[in-house]
Amino acid sequence: MIQSKGYAAQTPDTDLAPWNFERREVGPHDVQLEILYCGVCHSDLHQIKNDWFPGIFPMVPGHEIVGKVIKVGDHVKNFKLNELAGVGCMVDSCQVCENCEADLEQYCLEGNTQTYNSKGRDGVPTYGGYSNTIVVREEFVLHISEKLSLAATAPLLCAGITTYSPLRHWKVGKGHKLAVLGLGGLGHMAVKFGVAFGAEVTVLSTSPNKEEAAKALGAHHFVVTSDAAQLKAVKGTFDFILDTVSADHDMNMYLSLLKTDGTHIVVGVPAPYAIHPFSIIGGRKSLAGSSIGGIKETQEMLDFCAENNIVSDIELIDIKDITASYERMVKGDVRYRFVIDMKTL
Repeated sequence: MIQSKGYAAQTPDTDLAPWNFERREVGPHDVQLEILYCGVCHSDLHQIKNDWFPGIFPMVPGHEIVGKVIKVGDHVKNFKLNELAGVGCMVDSCQVCENCEADLEQYCLEGNTQTYNSKGRDGVPTYGGYSNTIVVREEFVLHISEKLSLAATAPLLCAGITTYSPLRHWKVGKGHKLAVLGLGGLGHMAVKFGVAFGAEVTVLSTSPNKEEAAKALGAHHFVVTSDAAQLKAVKGTFDFILDTVSADHDMNMYLSLLKTDGTHIVVGVPAPYAIHPFSIIGGRKSLAGSSIGGIKETQEMLDFCAENNIVSDIELIDIKDITASYERMVKGDVRYRFVIDMKTL
C-alpha cells in the first residue's frame, strides 16, 4: 500500500484535520499523481456535513485535482512520467453499460465511482484530492495543458465541466440569449463559456454589487432579480437559463423569463423546488438538469480551455485555512473558487 497524507473529516461534526491513510498500489492500468493543487467545491462542504446523504467517514474531500504523473502501470498507454494530469469527480464506472459506451460515464447505469465519499468496485472507500497523492485507473485520468495556470485549471474539473457540458448538450451559441443565474464558482465559468460559444449572456443576480464583476467576465447584460422593473424588462426573453444557485429561489419566477420553448437547466442543488404546472405549460417550456460531463467531454473542455485561454478565477489558500475558507465560501466571499496549494500539506 502507498502511505498517504491528507485532511479528513472524521465525523460530520468535526472540522477537517490532518490524517494519514493508505492508497492502493499502482496496478497495471493505473496512474499515480503527485497532487499539486486541489479546488474547493461547495459540494465538499455539503458532503462532509451529510447534507445530501450519509457519508463514508473518515472523509477526504476534493475532486478538482491537478498534478504530476509520478508512476504508471505496465499497461498504461496514454500517460508518461512527469506529465501534467488531472482527476475530476469520478474515478471509475462499469465501462460496459449503454451510457458508458456512449461516453456518458457520469450517468453509468450501475453508478459511477465518485472520487471521494464513495466505494470502489473493490468495496474500498475512495479518498479525494485534499491529499498528497492519488491512484486512478488510466481511463479516468485527464491530460492538462502546460499553456494554462495549473492552479487555475483545477476548478475546471468540476465547476468547468458542470457548466460546459449542458451548454454543449443544448448547443448554446450564436443567436441564443443565455441567462446565467448566480455568479459564483459555477456561474463565473458559465459566463466565460457562454461568451466563448457566441451567446448573448446576461447574469441574473440578487447582488447589485456583482455587476462590474459580471461585465469584467464578459457578460453583456446584468439583471438584479430583486428589482421588479428590471425583471419585467426581461420577461419572456431568454432561450436558456443556466441555474447555478444552490440556495432556495423562486423557480416559477425564473421560468417566466424564458421564451416559448425555452429551457431552464439546473446544475446547482438547492432544496426541493415548488413548481406550478402552468409555469411550464404556458410557453411549452422545459425544466432540465445536468451533471458533469463524461471523460471524453471533459478532455474536450480542457482542450478548448487551452486553445481559448480559459481558466477559473481563483484564490490560492493554505490547507490549514480550509475551515475558514468554507465559512467564507458559504458567505459568497470568494472570487470565485478557492484552490488549495498542496505543498502546504
